[in-house]
Amino acid sequence: MAITLYISDTECILPLPYADGGIKAGFPSPAQDCVDESIDLNRDLIQNPSSTFYGRVSGDSMQDEGITDGDIIIIDKSLLPDEGDLAVCCIDGEFTLKRIHFASRNRIYLMPSNPRYRPIEVTPYNQFIVWGVVTYTIKSNRRPHRRWNPDRQL
Repeated sequence: MAITLYISDTECILPLPYADGGIKAGFPSPAQDCVDESIDLNRDLIQNPSSTFYGRVSGDSMQDEGITDGDIIIIDKSLLPDEGDLAVCCIDGEFTLKRIHFASRNRIYLMPSNPRYRPIEVTPYNQFIVWGVVTYTIKSNRRPHRRWNPDRQL
């Protein structure tokens, strides 16, 4: 799984309308017709601007977690990784996105979320660092659409 990295630009402020009452996944709420609150994603998603980067995911090794090719991840390099954290790791000069598993006897495994991939055991012979901990995933939920054809039957 390859990752393309980008520097986060937190200098700009972009308040967006925010439905603070929640978005119902059941019956719609007429109370949300008027949205007065705003949210700034830079302020709310990035806690440590000087050590935060964006990355674009390439590959399918984390698909069972809902992280797919083209998704954007927010990576904080200032966080120490904990057991089970989703992290961008550099092993033998290559970036990979995996869950970190600290096993017994100082063993580390990088765990994929796709049964087609095997865990990666980090050995003393590997050059290895946890480059940063993933704090958020941003993904497109829009399906690829076809051009409208009025002659097509539904």
